[in-house]
Amino acid sequence: MGRVSEVFCCFYAMWFGEERRVNMRNQVTSLLAVQLVLLWTCARGQEAPSGPRFTQPSYNATIFENSAAKTYVESPVKMGIYTTDPSWEIRYKIVSGDNENLFKAEEYPLGDFCFLRIRTKGGSSAILNREVRDHYVLTVKAVERVSNAEARTRVRVQVLDTNDLRPLFSPTSYSVSLPENTAIRSSIAKVTATDADIGTNGEYYYSFREWTDTFAVHPTSGVVTLTGKLDYAETKRYELEILAVDRGMKLYGSSGFSSMAKLTVRVEPANEHSPVITAVTLAPSDTDKDPTYAVVSVEDDDQGANGEIASLSVVAGDPLQQFRTMRSSPGSKEYKIKALKEVDWDSHPYGYNLTLQAKDKGNPPQFSSAKVIHITSPQFKVGPPKFQQSVYRVNISEFAPLHTPVVMVTAVPKYPQLKYVLRQKLDKNPFAINQDTGLITTAGPIHADTAPQHELEVFTSDRKEATKVVVFVTDVNNNAPEFQYSSYKASVDENMPIGTSVVTVKAVDVDSGENGYVTYSIANINPQPFVIDYFSGVISTSEQLDYELMPRVYNLRVRASDWGEPFRREVETQVTVTLSNLNDNKPLFENIDCEVTVPRDHGVGEQITTVSAIDADELQLVRYLIRGGNDLDLFDLNPNSGVLSLKHPLGEGEATKVSFHSLQVVATDGEHETPLTFLNITVITARKPVQVKCVDTGVATMLAEKLLQSSRVHNQAEPDENFLDIHAVNRFTPQFAESFPSVVEVKEDLPVGARIVHLSASDSDSGFNGKLVYVISGGDTESRFVVDMNDGWLKVYAPLDRETTDHYTLNVTVYDLGIPQKSSSRLLDVKVTDANDNSPQFLQDSYSVEISENMAVGMEIIQVVATDKDLGDNGVVRYSILADTDQFSIDEETGIVKVKKPLDREVQSDFLLRIAARDQATVEPQLVSTVSLKITLEDVNDNPPKFIPPNYRVKVREDLPIGTVIMWLEAHDPDVGPASQVRYSLVDNGEGKFEVDKLSGAVRIVQNLDYEKRQVYNLVAKAKDKGKPISLSSTCHVEVEVVDVNENLYRPWFHSFVDKGFIKEDVPIGTSVMKVTAQDEDKGKDGEILYSIRDGSGLGIFAIDEETGVIRTLELLDHEATPHYWLTVYGCDRGVVPLCAFLEVYVEVQDVNDNAPQTADPVYYPSVLENSPKDVSVIRIEAFDPDTGSGDGLTYKITSGNPQGFFSINSKTGLITTTSRKLDREQQDEHILEVTVTDQGVPTRSSTVRVIVGVLDENDNRPLFMEKVYKIKLPEREKAGRRDPAHRDPVYRVVASDRDAGPNAELSYSIEDGDEQGRFFIEPKTGLVSSKKFSSAGEYDILTIKAVDNGRPQKSSTCRLHIEWISKPEPSPEPLAFDENVFSFTVMESDPVAHMIGVITMEKVDSPVWFEITDHGEACEVF
Repeated sequence: MGRVSEVFCCFYAMWFGEERRVNMRNQVTSLLAVQLVLLWTCARGQEAPSGPRFTQPSYNATIFENSAAKTYVESPVKMGIYTTDPSWEIRYKIVSGDNENLFKAEEYPLGDFCFLRIRTKGGSSAILNREVRDHYVLTVKAVERVSNAEARTRVRVQVLDTNDLRPLFSPTSYSVSLPENTAIRSSIAKVTATDADIGTNGEYYYSFREWTDTFAVHPTSGVVTLTGKLDYAETKRYELEILAVDRGMKLYGSSGFSSMAKLTVRVEPANEHSPVITAVTLAPSDTDKDPTYAVVSVEDDDQGANGEIASLSVVAGDPLQQFRTMRSSPGSKEYKIKALKEVDWDSHPYGYNLTLQAKDKGNPPQFSSAKVIHITSPQFKVGPPKFQQSVYRVNISEFAPLHTPVVMVTAVPKYPQLKYVLRQKLDKNPFAINQDTGLITTAGPIHADTAPQHELEVFTSDRKEATKVVVFVTDVNNNAPEFQYSSYKASVDENMPIGTSVVTVKAVDVDSGENGYVTYSIANINPQPFVIDYFSGVISTSEQLDYELMPRVYNLRVRASDWGEPFRREVETQVTVTLSNLNDNKPLFENIDCEVTVPRDHGVGEQITTVSAIDADELQLVRYLIRGGNDLDLFDLNPNSGVLSLKHPLGEGEATKVSFHSLQVVATDGEHETPLTFLNITVITARKPVQVKCVDTGVATMLAEKLLQSSRVHNQAEPDENFLDIHAVNRFTPQFAESFPSVVEVKEDLPVGARIVHLSASDSDSGFNGKLVYVISGGDTESRFVVDMNDGWLKVYAPLDRETTDHYTLNVTVYDLGIPQKSSSRLLDVKVTDANDNSPQFLQDSYSVEISENMAVGMEIIQVVATDKDLGDNGVVRYSILADTDQFSIDEETGIVKVKKPLDREVQSDFLLRIAARDQATVEPQLVSTVSLKITLEDVNDNPPKFIPPNYRVKVREDLPIGTVIMWLEAHDPDVGPASQVRYSLVDNGEGKFEVDKLSGAVRIVQNLDYEKRQVYNLVAKAKDKGKPISLSSTCHVEVEVVDVNENLYRPWFHSFVDKGFIKEDVPIGTSVMKVTAQDEDKGKDGEILYSIRDGSGLGIFAIDEETGVIRTLELLDHEATPHYWLTVYGCDRGVVPLCAFLEVYVEVQDVNDNAPQTADPVYYPSVLENSPKDVSVIRIEAFDPDTGSGDGLTYKITSGNPQGFFSINSKTGLITTTSRKLDREQQDEHILEVTVTDQGVPTRSSTVRVIVGVLDENDNRPLFMEKVYKIKLPEREKAGRRDPAHRDPVYRVVASDRDAGPNAELSYSIEDGDEQGRFFIEPKTGLVSSKKFSSAGEYDILTIKAVDNGRPQKSSTCRLHIEWISKPEPSPEPLAFDENVFSFTVMESDPVAHMIGVITMEKVDSPVWFEITDHGEACEVF
């Protein structure tokens, strides 16, 4: 929150500063109010430093139950508050969680930490009892007495256990019944005791109160184990007393706490035998209302209840629970299998396999082996045949020829007399069925357009089973498109736009899908000016037609094609299009613009000339007219012939006055006219013949070329359009290739679908007439073969069996798809050759034999025999043993098995050999059959017992009670019978501390053990069998290691919970700081203490000697970096279970003067106004010293940069002030001081800081002109013509400078005197004087110019400008030229005003020269 307030204050301070700059004059009062508010807010945000805070929000502490008064709780971490303010006084108080008023909180300050100490109160009758309440959660409040700041934390006080309670049994009595044949080492019962104490205090041991060899109890789990053999006849009941003894009995050297429970063991007769089931199945008649399906007998060789049968159950094979077992009579061991309800024989036509199991009344009960009996259906002994599918769905092509296989239906099981019948629904059924195999084939043509689907019903010959066959006829491209009309006629006008529709043709294909999808095209060989839409059949123009230049009649061959596969079917029709003529051409003159000379005495009626126009159309004649120029009606133009003649004499009347006539003549076809042409007739007096000169238009030639082209087009003959498609005629019959085989051989194991031979045929026709389909038309009565309809591959359709049929004669027919359809047939002999498809078969399903394990090598054991139905090498049998064994061998020809190597039953008691009988096929893979041969070895006593493992090692607690079983000896004798029965004994019993049960091998403790007296016992155990005629034995070593129990009773303890040490900073590494010491009341290793540092801020900075407890430094210490450290020191004993105490150590690092004073900033940049009086504050140097106490006596001194004594410094506060000497910015605008800060340590240390004081300007200098009087001469200025009245010509620029800076040096110029008529003007900023006065030579002007600065108060100065106007000099005969094209000067930004930066020179001339800066930009203001 403090940081947020700081940011808030800074933000508003920035805003306030910005506002002050904008509205300084108008909002002074309100801003002062805002400033006060903000200062108060910032103060609020910065006050209240963080108060006391616990190091953790919660702590965990411990204390033992039954602790005495004023016992402090212990916590592995420091509980309390770091006193960040040395003035704090912390007090602690428990505010909640101590309802019983058991605890008190105390404070213990040390260094920068105030420890929270919680102890039990004194004088209270209440004590801590872990079993009543194992923890307390205390809320502790800390109060700082000066500021009343508070902090809270939670302390969870865990009450630790002490051994103050004894174990208790629950329940206190137990009872168990055991069969007398219970196996030794079986767990028979478990007793349970509890101890409310925890940890070691809650541990206890179980033991028997009195010794027993028959039973053992586990010391910690309470599991009772059988260690001896039970005998119902000898002992029927055992009463055992079990103790639960607290382990503290030995730890604390007292009798300890204990309790007792009773265990009663009842011995029951053993249920040794399992029931045995025998069954006889029956075949009841259909008339039996309550049929019995089987009679079952159950026998049990046990006596009493163990020999009685409790139940006989159907445990499998009856998911619908249709059968039950019932006794023949009460108490009888004979049962009958009957039906509970009507049996579902339809789902199980072959009957049910019921699994029976019997249970006797023993405890635990014995179950018989599972017995499977077969219940046969009374209706069907084998079961009626059933079709494999209720519905068959199949597709067949329309192209399929006669006898094409459709589908094979099958009913199972297959009886020899089973036949198939196809129900005929139609008078002419296109399908037939093979009554033996169920193969349905085509019996006639099929058409998808008339019958796309056929539903057939197939029955078995007895009409009891039926199935449905749905045949979907696949549409193929067997129909060609048909046009609606045999031919089409249409006409179209010439000059119609491209794309004009002429006629639409339409064709229909009855096929479906793409087979019936029709598109159109024009099939003419020569290009035609028409196109047809592929999809709609619309014929339209593709060129602009011209009757005069193009054919007048078009014969189009229009073709309609479908999109079928594998070939398209096409049909053509003839479309005749006639072109109609239109009047679409204008007449054109052959000659135009004629110049005609006619004598004046030309006779009336005589021909003068002839005009001729040509029209490309052939519709009308051209007529001629005089449209103008014949005003005197002197001329006549024949409208038909175009002959121009004289109508009236040219030498009479008004005609004599006119010598030139311009006739305007046109030609028209009745609809179109030619452009006007002129006949310019000149009348002459001379008697000369008429002369005519015209311009030839070339129309005649052009028209002649067009007519010639047109005649060629008209005379061009179309090729013979014969609409008879030679490809549509089926002319040839299919023929099988010469390579067609007469005989093929097929191996009987060829899989279904495998290719046998390619029956190739050809047809010289094309398209569908040459498309061939194949079929087997006869000879395959068993439906074993099929020929691929499209490619002619002969394939296996059903499995072949040479042993059944070894020869077939097939009639193979090939058809084309032309109309009419043509075909040819050939016979093909198929011989089925033998394949090695029969494996050898053994005469028995399995073999077994028993032999003695000492049978001699080479002795015959048994002979196995197998036969093979195959022929030749395929039927020769050889024997071998597949199992990886070298104990036996077999004669590969006779099958006699012999012993090959010595046998040992203990290594392997029986052998399960896999004997293989393999045929000797050479071409094909050999086939193998196997049979199992079990060889069982009879035992001979030839092995002594062997311990598993050969030696033993066991660890035993020294405080285990007498009678505890510490281990079980296990010896194995691989012999059987009495030779395998082992008895145990101890040859060395460890000085009588141990004994072993001879039957079970349980090793027990018979005397108390003591780790301090003896840690290891080496026992020798012996195992001996009961073999005859001699017994065998072996021994093993048993190492018993006694484990020391934890007798570490006392914890180490420090004299105080906290200690304090001192060390100076910068001492060498390894310097001793202090020594801590803990004590332990235990003896030996349990009382030896090892020290370690495990926590604290000094972890890794300090180390402790683990034996002496001396703490030393590991690093150089720096008081300024870390003035103190905390260490958590542990002291742990060296017990088996170490106990520890811990101590908080406060190490204070004492300060030495090893740091020089440090200033807040490395460089200071203050400023002060020049001419300031004495004692004006400039800046205060703030410094501090990291060393403790050294910063209180720092001294300050100016040691450099103040030779004139302009500044002084307070040696105590570091405040720099002005002296009586006045600062002058113009003399020195910056003073660089060095201030030395020195501490009061021993030895003293100092540091130097630089203070750069900037002197602020005061307006103490007035402007100064470069000259008091400026005298210039300028050429006279004559009055010009039209010019801008505001235009001024530059005169001169005066320049003044001010040694002040900033606004104090900003100058403004004005003309104070000499310009009464206002003819001059001066730029206020630049001092440039200009004039619009027209001056003559000899005139004189004197101006007084004033320069004023912008300081407060303002200062000014004046100068005078004398202007003498002289006569304008004559122009120089030589052109003016600068010495350089570009002058380059360097100027520094610190150069003063009026500083000369360079000289501009030019070539010398005789006449006066004036210079002017013509740049009117920024440069004109600066220079």
